[in-house]
Amino acid sequence: MATGATYSVRYRRKRQKRTDYKRRLNLLKSGIARFVSRPTNKHIITQIIQYSPESDMVVAQANSGELIKYGWNHCTSNIPAAYLTGLLCAVKAKEAGVKEAILDTGLYPQVNGSRMYSSLKGLIDGGVSSNASEDIFPDEERLQGAHIAAYLDRSKSIVEDFKKTKNKILETGK
Repeated sequence: MATGATYSVRYRRKRQKRTDYKRRLNLLKSGIARFVSRPTNKHIITQIIQYSPESDMVVAQANSGELIKYGWNHCTSNIPAAYLTGLLCAVKAKEAGVKEAILDTGLYPQVNGSRMYSSLKGLIDGGVSSNASEDIFPDEERLQGAHIAAYLDRSKSIVEDFKKTKNKILETGK
């Protein structure tokens, strides 16, 4: 007569397909702060997270909704907004003493030229180093929103607004 279960129940967050523990463990073993970029339907959320045994600590955080303070009056969920949000997070991370970060994609698909990699490009341009290939980043024209300006007539000023907002963010970091 058999006793006990013949299988072991997986962790709850793994069953819900919310956490890849093998990838997370490898990121934590590196000892480098993690850069987390999460796109939503309306915003881009970026965070620099340090590991501690008690719990993860958010060192710096930026939301694309904050870009309005810097003069950005366009969509807050596209590629230029993701770049500017990564840049803003880099400015805040440098103030907190973070010099290096590694991208934590979580369970999101890794698509070259996506908003996630656009925010990583903003982080790198903001002065926080990260090992990433230049092949994964969007083209410079897409980062500035030229593809949006070409498509919509009313958004012709997006490239100028992008440059103004970028300069304002960089000025706050100095």
